[in-house]
Amino acid sequence: MKASDMIYVTGHKHPDSDSVVSAIAYAQLKIRQGEQATACRLGELNDETKWLLNRFGFEEPMLFEDARAVLAEIDMDEALTITPESTMYETLQVMDRSGKRSLGIVNEKKQLLGMVTKSDLATIGLGDTALSIRLLKETPAVNIAKTINGRLVYDDEKIHFNGKVSIIAIAETRLKNYDLKDRLVIVGNDTDAQLAAIRKGAGLLIVVWDDHVEDEVIEEAKRNHCPIIISGHGTMNTSRFLFFAPPVKLMMQKELITFNINDLVADTEKKMMKTRFRSYPVVDDENHLCGYISRYHILNSHNKKVILVDHNEYSQSVQGIEEAELLEVIDHHRIGDIFTNRPISFRNEIIGSTATIIASIYMENQMSISKELAGLLLGAILSDTLRFRSPTSTLKDQGVASALAEIAELNIEAFAKELFTVSSNIRGKTMRELISKDIKRFVIDDHPVMIAQIIALELDEVDEIAEAMQREMESYVKRHRLDLLVVAFTSILENGSLFFGAGALADTVTDAFPNRKDEKRSFQEDILSRKNQIVPMLTRALNNRL
Repeated sequence: MKASDMIYVTGHKHPDSDSVVSAIAYAQLKIRQGEQATACRLGELNDETKWLLNRFGFEEPMLFEDARAVLAEIDMDEALTITPESTMYETLQVMDRSGKRSLGIVNEKKQLLGMVTKSDLATIGLGDTALSIRLLKETPAVNIAKTINGRLVYDDEKIHFNGKVSIIAIAETRLKNYDLKDRLVIVGNDTDAQLAAIRKGAGLLIVVWDDHVEDEVIEEAKRNHCPIIISGHGTMNTSRFLFFAPPVKLMMQKELITFNINDLVADTEKKMMKTRFRSYPVVDDENHLCGYISRYHILNSHNKKVILVDHNEYSQSVQGIEEAELLEVIDHHRIGDIFTNRPISFRNEIIGSTATIIASIYMENQMSISKELAGLLLGAILSDTLRFRSPTSTLKDQGVASALAEIAELNIEAFAKELFTVSSNIRGKTMRELISKDIKRFVIDDHPVMIAQIIALELDEVDEIAEAMQREMESYVKRHRLDLLVVAFTSILENGSLFFGAGALADTVTDAFPNRKDEKRSFQEDILSRKNQIVPMLTRALNNRL
């Protein structure tokens, strides 16, 4: 399959276990249905999610940083190349066979050195004679022999060739009229003429209409440092092909417009509009040539294909999601601001966990769930429903969890205790780590708000970090330009939460969750769900203030 066929299944920013596990499970389902899919994450994983993945033998999903298409994901022309020592004749042959009008020149490591076009090579036959002379002067005798389909009879390290050419396919008596010093001389099958050319100072001798050179000619060539080539063509074709013998490095363009394999297609198109080249080389970070791209490829490219799980809001999704080809949304949150240009599959259920929906899709399609995947899905459900204590939890969550527990051969109560021991460990972590662990962004009445939820075994330990947490929250508000930051410490054992607030609208937290008399921060019993309780109660409090 082509890279453009890849489907990216991704959860939301600040990924939690439900988001990550749902992406993994649904990507596997799509693969089993014959699609090319991969699970993604939009940030660093928390300790709970890492533990779950390790517990059941799953790799961390790839980090998905941008939903806009990059060059690596679209079709491009094959990276046909030549070496710097390739002759211009060989280069033209490659161009003719491939139909390409330009080729990249690479070193032994396949790194791009330059480019040559058919137009560049056309100047050899149609351009200034001085250019041909200069190029031929720098051309090794072996290149010339190869280009004219000849045989190098004698080569000499002390060659004295000035790049000029004389055709003397006539009798020796006429050679006296020519200045042959340091020139390439084309002669016929006349031994006397060959000897005379060498003695007159020829820099390189090409013999036509013969397949043999006498020993005395070779001996004379040695004395005068004059290489000899027996041509595989007649006089006319020898002289025609001769000028295409120089190595292509002598004509290559070194100042290139290149694109990186990870460049955005949209950015590439903008740069192309400012130039008029037919084709552009595409390289990787180490300058290895990956292929060639043209306006045709850009016009026929497609955006990345994306499936969203556990969210349906632009603010919580990957960068560039607006430009992606959105295929599906599977979620259990409120309907957000995602819109599409065409109908898509949109499944949103009033339920405690997206993982419950994913597991249900497996069951609806009568697809088996492995023991490992069942355990992973169960962990995500228990995490997102707070072991069915969250008000978002439903009987369906419990039923699906029971079925998964049976497949995974796990006791729900024991597994949940194991899970929340990992997720509720707040000791040894910085305040920034705790805030970023599970945080989501909301816009409430045009106010930017972020709400973090931290699971704690016992809320008594929160007192030890209260001052440090408040300082970090004030700093966090400034960095992210928030009107309100809320941090909720939630205890499953104690069945409630403690709230911290920072920002210009911090008093809203106290309005939404009033403290008891003489208490700076009161325990809010039965308040566990960010989605069904915290956000609606904050929204009402904010509306009342405004």
